[in-house]
Amino acid sequence: MGKIKVKQLKSSIKRPQNQKRTLEALGLRKIGQVVEHDTTPNILGMINKVKHLVSTEEA
Repeated sequence: MGKIKVKQLKSSIKRPQNQKRTLEALGLRKIGQVVEHDTTPNILGMINKVKHLVSTEEA
């Protein structure tokens, strides 16, 4: 199982509550913050939900 780096690029202000909660669940609180997760179907689904707010990179 690989790792994936997720970086928040855009603000969660004026976004639906489910997108704000998804960012929180990923561990993202500020713009520019980077977190690393295992590449699991759950994490990939959460990233897909907020793909317009984050960037990803294989780690």
